Parts: sequence; structure tokens; C-alpha cells
Amino acid sequence: MKASDLFVQALAAEGVDHIFAVPGEENLDMVESLRNSSIKLVLTRHEQGAGFMAATYGRLTGKTGVCMATLGPGATNLSTPAAYAHLGGMPLLMITGQKPIKKSKQGQFQIIDVVGLFDPICKLSKQIVHGDTIPSLVREAFRLSEEERPGAVLLELPEDIAAEDCTEHVMKPHKRYYASPSEVSIKEAVTLIKTAKMPLILIGAGANRQNVRAAMCDFVHSTRIPFFVTQMGKGVVDERSNLFLGTAALSAGDYLHCAIERADLIINIGHDVIEKPPFFMEEGGKKVIHVNYKSAQVDQVYFPQLEVIGDLAASVETLKEKLGGEVKFDRSYFDMIKHAIDVHIEEGANDARFPIIPQRFVADIRKVMGDKDIIALDNGIYKIWFARNYKAYQPNTVLLDNALATMGAGLPSAMMAAMLNPSQRVMAICGDGGFMMNSQEIETAIRLGLNLVVTILNDSSYGMIRWKQASAGFEDWGLEFNNPDFVKYAESYGATGHRVTCAEDIIPTYEKAFSTGGVHLVELPVDYSENQKVLIDELAQKVCLI
Repeated sequence: MKASDLFVQALAAEGVDHIFAVPGEENLDMVESLRNSSIKLVLTRHEQGAGFMAATYGRLTGKTGVCMATLGPGATNLSTPAAYAHLGGMPLLMITGQKPIKKSKQGQFQIIDVVGLFDPICKLSKQIVHGDTIPSLVREAFRLSEEERPGAVLLELPEDIAAEDCTEHVMKPHKRYYASPSEVSIKEAVTLIKTAKMPLILIGAGANRQNVRAAMCDFVHSTRIPFFVTQMGKGVVDERSNLFLGTAALSAGDYLHCAIERADLIINIGHDVIEKPPFFMEEGGKKVIHVNYKSAQVDQVYFPQLEVIGDLAASVETLKEKLGGEVKFDRSYFDMIKHAIDVHIEEGANDARFPIIPQRFVADIRKVMGDKDIIALDNGIYKIWFARNYKAYQPNTVLLDNALATMGAGLPSAMMAAMLNPSQRVMAICGDGGFMMNSQEIETAIRLGLNLVVTILNDSSYGMIRWKQASAGFEDWGLEFNNPDFVKYAESYGATGHRVTCAEDIIPTYEKAFSTGGVHLVELPVDYSENQKVLIDELAQKVCLI
């Protein structure tokens, strides 16, 4: 059969049902092969949109998301989604086209070394030079992309290779299992936990990548050890728990970090060194148990004394069984921190000022969204407020990027979440700057018939950098811009636009948008003057007095 047909059959054998793409002429054999397959081709309006959607598919399902672009500029536009998946631990396959490699038709027109360009940010980056290698390369690409730690892979399919005849057959995938942790490591971990005076549990991004919720909930509530999370570990255990202390690494001297500093043992489950360090280790300081699929990547602030390596759920379940119930220690200090955190987060939740302050819009959005509903955040200062004040009740219901932390990913990520979860409410939360980077994908969302609400937090500037500029003592200069009329902008695509004009209208506006269905844009003017006051000044003055 034709090589492109074989490629598509190999993708179908891996369970691929969608490919997100902006095709070029070098992809036309693939497009024709897709036309005659069960795989749906989803056109996006920019390669970034295709890449972010495919990466989020991988994040939410654990299966490889697939996107496609042409050579040259099409391929380079996938570099940011590739880095997004690489740092965020999301399984992603990128298929790029290329000019014929057996005989040149157009010299060096549009030709760059795509394989070499992507090699540093991919687990595999390879050009296909013969159609008969397609089955093994596709199988290997999927294996690598999904294997812990997940990430991006790239296969370049030149135009002449796509059209040639092949004789090989598809390789079917098989189920894989991770090893169980060693008895020795479990025994040592149990001893450390039982002898600790003030242990804490940290839940990281790795626990959100695999289905370990049941095991983690049992472990936390059996041992009664308080827990905290990284930004990308939110929701593995219901954060309404009275054992939940908060999200780490958001602001220096935050309430939670008083508890972390007092702890003498941290059980670090699903740690990912890519995220900002949720705590710092020092010689002679607290002990750390690293529980993960792979051994720890050691650096200056992370060098665990014990590692429990193997299937995450199996490791946690075995630890729970061997500990045999509640771990006895004095929880009074952690309880005091928990109370202080809860009181602090409630401050401003009912504030009627307008433009709206962050505490109010986070609180109102939490009221609008149900237990399993999903918010997908772009990148800006509001991400810190949501990580800090918005409690996640289920895994992967708060989609934020604390790895590459790229702007422009929030809307495509929310679109993918809405495709996969049509019965849930899904909201993209973007700053005005980040939204405009991929705002054209609103057309894609409407064409796909998605039910999606997009919040645009409007401060007419790159607010995060403007805040950092002020914190560094620089003049307020160079970071403000003008925006379109977002209501008219939404309507020009066929979406419904809303402009909130007072705090009391936030919840009714969202309820109306979700009940109506379709794609809605909600413009919410925001006042970030609380950033310095709450996240810097107040914490410096009072948190460490607790």
C-alpha cells in the first residue's frame, strides 16, 4: 500500500481518533489517506492551536495526542507546543512534511533541518527515509511519548516517501505495566514516616498524569498526614479535605511555607523537577522520600535521602498497608496553619469593588463550576490567584502550565477539554494579552460545535510583567496596549459576547452562558492592585509570626 495509507493505519492501530492540523502541500498524501480513514482531521487556524490541543489530549487521556503541519514555517510553529509537552510531561506526536529527499524540485526553498531543530525538546525526532520503516517508527514514537516521563516526539514524512509503495504491516500496541517498588525501599520509607515528628505529603504533577486518585485518597485519609500540592498536582486529592494545606511555590513567605519549613519529613509523590521548587533542601535539614516512576533528578535544592521507585499507585497502596492506619504525631501547628490559610483565602471573596479584584472573581468562578467541571488557565498573574485560592475537587480539573508557562495555550487547551468532556462545564481563563495570541481558534471552537465559556481578564497590559516591573523598582512603562471591543470580536466569529459591568453580575452572566450553550466570551475588567498588597506586603509582615 501507499506509505501515507500505512502511516494512517498505524495511527489507527494506536487508537488515534483525531489529528489536529494546518496541512501544507507536502502533507497532501496524508490528508487523502485520512479522508479514507476513521480518523477525524480537525483543522485549526494556527499550528500552535493544533499543537496545544493535541498536547492537552495527551495530558487528559494519558494517550498520545497527534498534530500535523507542513515543512518550514508550519513545523517551526509547532516548536512552542513541543516545548509545552516536553516540559509539561504530555504525550504528543508531531507529524511534519518535507520536500522530496530523493530528488530536489525546488532547491532549498522552505527547507530547514526540522529534525535537528526539534531534537533538544523531543524524546524522539526522526525523518522517515523509507515507507517500510513506518510501522516500527510509529510504534516506537508512541511508546516513547507515553512512557514516564511523557513528552513530545516528531516524525518527518517527506513528500516522496509518503507517496511510495510499501510491503510492511502495522505493529499493534500491547499493554504495558510498571514495576512494583522494592520491599527494602518500602520498609525504609515506613520507618522514616513512623519516626517523623512532623511529616507532610507533597503531591506533584506525576500524580495527575496517571490514575492514582483512589490510591492517593486512601493514603492521605488513612494516615491522616496533611498534604500540599504543586500547581500541576492540584485535584489529585479533593482540596476540600481538612488535611489540605494549599499550593506551594506561589509567593515567598506564604502561609503554607511556614508548615513546610517546620516539617521534618516530606513524602514527595509524583515530583517533577520542571516545576518551581515547592521546597528547598539543605544539608542537615528535612528528610525527603521520593516516590515516583523514576529515580530523582538531583539538583542543588533536591537530593532525597530515600527513593521508592515503581508504579505510583502500587507504591502508595503498599505504603498505606504497611503503615497500618493513622500516623501519630502532634498536628496542632499544621492545624493552626490550615485555619490561617482558610481565613486568608476568604478575604475579598465578597468584595464588590469594580473593576473586579482577583479574590472575588476566583471565588465566584469556583461557585459556578461543579466538582468535575474544568478550568483551563492561560499564563498571567491570575494563574497564581487560581492556584492559591481555587480549590480543585477532581484530578485534571485545573489545567494550568507551570512548566513552560507559555501564553496562548489556555484557549486551545480548554477547547480540547470541552471536546473530551461534553457533559461538563469548561471555561478558558485568559488575560487579554494571552487570549489575543491564539484568539483565532474561536472560529475552530464554533466549527466544532463546542460548549465553551472563555473569560478574558482585561487590564489592557501584560499585567504579570508590569507587576514584576513595579516590584523591581522600574518605571511603569512599555507594557500597556489597546484591545478590540471583545463583545463585537466574539460576535464577528458567531460567538456570544458578554461584558460584565459590576461584581454582582459575574455569576448570573456565567450561569446564562453555560445554560445557553455554544461558545461565549465574557470580558471581565480586572484590578490587580491587590497583587503587591496581598501577595508581597501582607505576607512579609505577618505570615511568619504565626
